[in-house]
Amino acid sequence: MRITIQGARVIDPASQFDAITDLHIDAGQISALGQTPEGFVAAQTIDARGLIACPGLVDLNVSLREPGFGRKGSIASETRAAAVGGVTSLCCPPNSRPVLDTPAVAELILDRSERAAQTRVFPIGALTKGLDGEHLSELVALRDAGCVAFTQGLAPMKSNRILRRGLEYAAGFDLPVIFTPLDPSLAEGGVAHEGPTAARLGLIGIPESAETVALARDLLLIEQTGVRAHFSGLSSARAIDMLADAQARGLPVTADVAMYQLLLCDEDLDGYSSLLHVMPPLRSSADRRALRQAVQSGVIQAIASHHQPHESEAKRVPFAASAPGISSVEILLPLALTLVADGLLELPALLARLTCGPAGIFGLSAGQLTEGASADITLFNPAVTSEIGQHWLSKGTNCPFIGQSAPGAVTHTLCQGRLVYQA
Repeated sequence: MRITIQGARVIDPASQFDAITDLHIDAGQISALGQTPEGFVAAQTIDARGLIACPGLVDLNVSLREPGFGRKGSIASETRAAAVGGVTSLCCPPNSRPVLDTPAVAELILDRSERAAQTRVFPIGALTKGLDGEHLSELVALRDAGCVAFTQGLAPMKSNRILRRGLEYAAGFDLPVIFTPLDPSLAEGGVAHEGPTAARLGLIGIPESAETVALARDLLLIEQTGVRAHFSGLSSARAIDMLADAQARGLPVTADVAMYQLLLCDEDLDGYSSLLHVMPPLRSSADRRALRQAVQSGVIQAIASHHQPHESEAKRVPFAASAPGISSVEILLPLALTLVADGLLELPALLARLTCGPAGIFGLSAGQLTEGASADITLFNPAVTSEIGQHWLSKGTNCPFIGQSAPGAVTHTLCQGRLVYQA
């Protein structure tokens, strides 16, 4: 279908293009920016005056909950929520049931996501079978089935020897590995950041060292094996310092941060709201400040939702007994725009952390608006304020931001040239 988007401010961080112009779409691709191609007749025209057009957002961590956790979410519900948030490409972690450790599970997820036809889905495979931390998955077979990276998530490895062997295997085939550093013995039983707030509330704390001890091990093994590595959801200032040092020494390491970690800290736990129970935990205001500075400097290349929908019963319990995680993919852009409102980032720089930055980490064919590229486009109105939760589509309503206001609102989302959302 031929579509023309008229009069938008088109921002493409990858090419540093920023101008008010038209976009022309044909057969799922961008056919031209600016002048209408010869012989092009649009079947649909979108009046985008006053709107911003950017590449469709690329979210590196969205739990789809399917297969196996239908009460929490489904591929259909969560990709639909993603489209509402302007996300056109997402990576789903392997924590399904069964675990995403075989080509059959990867193919099932891809088949169902194609049938849902809302966003492009890039599966992340389990580094070990069943995430047991002991027996390596068939990584090459998973890559051939569509997996773009591999991870253990928060599931521990049985030994450093097995981890090293897995990294050597991945490095041999140039397969990226995702780390979420958290030492299980130091974090055992903890539900909040170890500090004055946890002590006052009587919550078992998780020390910063639970992250940094694991991170130090990971960085040493990355250096030794040469594996392409990505750190997901870092939460502490000390971890950021260690990451920046590793990057300065030339290690092939990238990182993302959960959007909510840039807005919340452990001081927000005073009401014992289980909606704020996340893992890694919300840390101190100083840690939050360091994370924001790392996004600003580019030490952290991507902002992700770390979307984890839950059924209401999983959060309707005392804080320590609740399931960790926040449902947030459909509000990724409005929450991110608060960083522009706060003066932390200029709009093009913010959009880079949401589009070409994350796409480049795993080499995804996404995150740019150039002729011949897939027509994955997000249109949003920066001049309005949206109330979060008015039209909630995720199956999980476990979101502490519901009822709050945020700047900007997504008006249209196009995925591969198809209009998958219109406000």
